[in-house]
Amino acid sequence: MAPTLSPIPDAPEPASSKTRVSARGRLRTYFLTGIIVAGPLAITAYITWWFIALIDGWVKPLVPASYLPDHYLPFSIPGLGLVIAFVAVTMLGFLTANLVGRSVVEFGEVLLARTPVISGLYRGLRQIFETLFSANGTSFRTVGLVEFPVKGTWSVVFLSAPAANEVQGALQAKEGGEAKDYVGVFLPCAPNPTTGFFFYLPRSEIVEVGISVDDAAKLVMSAGVIQPEDPRGGLHAMAASLRHAQMQASEGEASETEKARREPARQDL
Repeated sequence: MAPTLSPIPDAPEPASSKTRVSARGRLRTYFLTGIIVAGPLAITAYITWWFIALIDGWVKPLVPASYLPDHYLPFSIPGLGLVIAFVAVTMLGFLTANLVGRSVVEFGEVLLARTPVISGLYRGLRQIFETLFSANGTSFRTVGLVEFPVKGTWSVVFLSAPAANEVQGALQAKEGGEAKDYVGVFLPCAPNPTTGFFFYLPRSEIVEVGISVDDAAKLVMSAGVIQPEDPRGGLHAMAASLRHAQMQASEGEASETEKARREPARQDL
């Protein structure tokens, strides 16, 4: 009797282009998600390390080597100069708050006031620092919109302090004596918000916006790409991307398993 030959199963079908595209899509999703997570962390760590190294380079040479732990240890301690600078500035503020410290500061300011060039520079810098870092200061805490450069186009501005009495009087005289509340505004330029234009406008021509200065700065630096939103939105977007990638991976594994189950088992001759 002639031997019975078992049927030869069909050759397995090549992987479809859809599966290959899905694998590339998952790989791209994982890579972009890693960039989104690692990029800000790496840049933040680099800037922080650069700032610490900068302060250490300024402060450590001013301290005698015998007082530094680096003189006795086989390795350097990063951030020691930053700690010393923080303690020194805090002690300076503590000493300035009492009567003796104020007397010393006033004596030093009198000496600086008699210096032709340094006096103007010191007074200007001190006013800027007092305005920016005072506890009750209001500069650059409000964001607004003004029509600039032409009517119908709106630009983001930061509201500064109200105009001084002399400026208010001059502007009111220019307007025929009409009483208006003028306020200084700073219009930043994109993508570098540290440069821009400063001018006075009536408060009635400014539309105040309920967003923070940080969000407005990011809006200007990104040229409108980064919109003010819930800070959890970025985390939700990354989580959604990961869930989508995991679902694609699960569907790909399920399709491969189903195809393998449907293939007939090869029998021995």
